[in-house]
Amino acid sequence: MPEGMETKRQTAAGRRGAAYAGRRIHMVGVGGAGMRALAEMLIALGADVTGSDACDSGAIRRLAKQGARIALGQNPDNIPSRCDLVVYSAAIDEQNPELLAARRRGLKTIKYSRMLGRLMSERLGIAVAGTHGKSTTAAMVAYVLQAAGAEPSFIIGATVDQLGGPSGIGAGRHFVAEACEFDRSFLNLRPHVASILNIEEDHLDCYADLDAIVEAFRAFAGLIRDDGILIVNGEDAEAGRAARTARCQVQTFGLNQECTWRGENLSAEKGCYTLDVLLEGRPFCRMNVPLPGLHNVYNALAATAMLYCAGLSPEEISRHLPQFTGARRRLTEKATVAGVTVVDDYAHHPTEIQATLKAVRDHYQPRRLVCVFQPHQHSRTRFLLKDFARSFAPADEVIVPEIYFVRDSEREKDCISSEDLVAQLRLHGSQAMYLRTFEEILHRLEETLGEGDLVITMGAGNIWEVADEIVCRLGRHS
Repeated sequence: MPEGMETKRQTAAGRRGAAYAGRRIHMVGVGGAGMRALAEMLIALGADVTGSDACDSGAIRRLAKQGARIALGQNPDNIPSRCDLVVYSAAIDEQNPELLAARRRGLKTIKYSRMLGRLMSERLGIAVAGTHGKSTTAAMVAYVLQAAGAEPSFIIGATVDQLGGPSGIGAGRHFVAEACEFDRSFLNLRPHVASILNIEEDHLDCYADLDAIVEAFRAFAGLIRDDGILIVNGEDAEAGRAARTARCQVQTFGLNQECTWRGENLSAEKGCYTLDVLLEGRPFCRMNVPLPGLHNVYNALAATAMLYCAGLSPEEISRHLPQFTGARRRLTEKATVAGVTVVDDYAHHPTEIQATLKAVRDHYQPRRLVCVFQPHQHSRTRFLLKDFARSFAPADEVIVPEIYFVRDSEREKDCISSEDLVAQLRLHGSQAMYLRTFEEILHRLEETLGEGDLVITMGAGNIWEVADEIVCRLGRHS
């Protein structure tokens, strides 16, 4: 954590956190990305935080070090005898034993997204929505605001080392957050500035189809304050549909001539782009995008637009944004050992996978690109099976373990398997194999990786453990 950041957080907590100081707050499902970030923020605001989650993790251990008391497993006894509020994750079922016990006791319960909305309502809210790119773009915005001295508060669904973690309390007027569409969570926010980066089919366990997803984004756009601004991907037809009825001002971003915020004169070196940014056809700034991949050009354009709407100058944006080094598990380089580069990424949707693999190949130019992909959710794998099958073309080899089981029913689990995905990958020309356990995967990697190869672990589950372990094993061989 940068020197002085913790002092600033504590000072800000004293000024802004009176409503939460000393309150006893229990958090069900506290290990999730958004929930753990919210827990850190509440601790910084002086709340007495307890919580529970299904299994241990580094995030839970981090919370414990900050003073939270976290129990493993779901049990009514986890809720303290004295409790002012119970916050629960969108992934928590209504029949969860802790949630049921809290309601029997007459305790006030609230979903994560509503709590986030309350915190945002106290500041100038900046919300980043979209199927892909939310964490990276929100982190870009928070980082540049902080580097420019604006002292924002933020909650991001990923750890950002330059910001000291996934959340922070600042004395400034801005509050930056991801606006997640899962379970329509983002409909609890009323931001001043917001973006819709893109819209695709996802979370089909809670949406009937793409039209239902677009309708939810349309409702989100309608919640932006009338005097606010919505920044929309001008090349995404579904995002355009969602923004059509927004009452606030709408601006677009992209590479097309018609976009309010336009990138032109693009050049790339090892997958990292430099471009001119134009606002309504007039020069705004020259931008060096610090992260590889064309998709990060779009993320940077959206971030630039939101930062300008938040009050920063072109000079501040173009000076600080190129210093952003990214969020964890977003193209994170773990190490280069014995001539092998190991990278880890959170991508779990076909579009994200394809964009990430292309960026990796362009940036690193490896001799061989090996992708270890852990599918996330049986329902997502089943609904998007054909799209997944086409998304791994940039990889030379794809290794698939068991599907990460979360939220789905046992019946859904019986409908699809990793073997089904591997069969589809092979039909589309990919060299793919199913290896059930992490140990089998690690053995395969040890036997086959060589000088100049790159292995990327990919998925929203615990596949990062393979990246960490292969670094250790390769180190022992070198």
